[in-house]
Amino acid sequence: MNFKSMYQEKLISIPEAAEMVQSGQRLVSAMCASEPVGMLNELERHAERLEDVHVWMCLPMRPYGFYTQPEMEGSFFLENWFYGAMDRKMHKLGMVSYVPNNLHRAGSDRIHAGGIDVFWGTATPPNDHGIMSLSTSLVYERQLIDEADIVILEINENLPWTLGDTQVHITEADYIVENTQPLVELPAIEPTEVENAIGAYIADLIADGSTIQLGIGGIPNAIAQSLFEKRDLGVHTEMFTDGMVDLFEAGVITGREKTLWPNKLVGTFALGTQKLYEFIHNNIAVEFQQGKVTNDPYIIAQNNKMVSINTALQVDVLGQVCSQSIGARHFSGTGGQLDTHRGAQMSPGGRGIIALRSTVKNDTISTIVPHLSPGAEVTVPSQDVDTVVTEYGVAELRGRNVKERAEALIRIAHPDFRAWLKEEVEKLGIVMKIQAPGVDL
Repeated sequence: MNFKSMYQEKLISIPEAAEMVQSGQRLVSAMCASEPVGMLNELERHAERLEDVHVWMCLPMRPYGFYTQPEMEGSFFLENWFYGAMDRKMHKLGMVSYVPNNLHRAGSDRIHAGGIDVFWGTATPPNDHGIMSLSTSLVYERQLIDEADIVILEINENLPWTLGDTQVHITEADYIVENTQPLVELPAIEPTEVENAIGAYIADLIADGSTIQLGIGGIPNAIAQSLFEKRDLGVHTEMFTDGMVDLFEAGVITGREKTLWPNKLVGTFALGTQKLYEFIHNNIAVEFQQGKVTNDPYIIAQNNKMVSINTALQVDVLGQVCSQSIGARHFSGTGGQLDTHRGAQMSPGGRGIIALRSTVKNDTISTIVPHLSPGAEVTVPSQDVDTVVTEYGVAELRGRNVKERAEALIRIAHPDFRAWLKEEVEKLGIVMKIQAPGVDL
């Protein structure tokens, strides 16, 4: 079979790709660094002929006009399962709505909710055998390609070729467009003094030979920087980050003691700087698997000494964790937090860690609270909570009663709020008498 001829037969322009979207259809886009930027930018130019097109995405990385311009209302509606700053803004205008899910079921839940008319993704140019790589994201892309009525892939020569379950054959795409441009980059955030203190506490909880899952931001970056004295760490994560590259190159991450995919860094998407994209390119030490695999708690649990580390916005004295909303105002998403938290706790010797600063707004608001703010979404239920860390220490909550939990969390709260927490907890009747030895209340 002449794959070069097939490629040319499938090749269309970006406007022609957008013309295939019809009113009332559901369009699914690949996520993060794998977003089909050319087609998504083109979509707004077709607003006049379209009505009620639902676009399903996760954390759009660019302010695409089809959902950031108020005049697009009625033509497009964004269904988003992880908000960013622009999504929070457009939510107020009624042009986007959050899709609750856990990452390992993101693709399956989309299929369950209704048919997929069009899938837009990205891929590397095909090799001589007609095989392309889906590159930087495999969260749900591979799964939904198999379900969509029409599949259009945007070929970008700058995409890294990644290994694992990322391969797709040209026969699986109905159409191809070309659009080579730089990948979106997420610069590394330099940790603050508070975040470094949190990172140091967490590093003490990670034994040599552990397998870790990290996210992105100041706290995860601080954790990564605190791990350079560790040995033979492994990676089983949803997100590949720059910090993992640094630890691998320093010989800290080897995967030698991993029980699942030994010697491999396993994840489902990558988002970071060009350094990260160059690292994952054709790297046999890096294995991409679908999100339904990497984030299945029962698969995660097969790693011995699995340590999941996630951040939060609020934790109440019962141990309920809110990581996705500020009161009733939706802020981000569940992502894979509950997946990895549960999987780590089922792992032999594993641990699920929730990390957060003790205060926000210049120390005027405590993140350790008597109860979650009204309307707050529970990301990790109290019965699932394990370990909570702030810059003031570690609270071991797993299996503890509410009195013990309240006392442990007050100990790691900001000193300015400990007396208030004690008073509120007792006044509300959550615990009748609080004692926190060694802590000035």
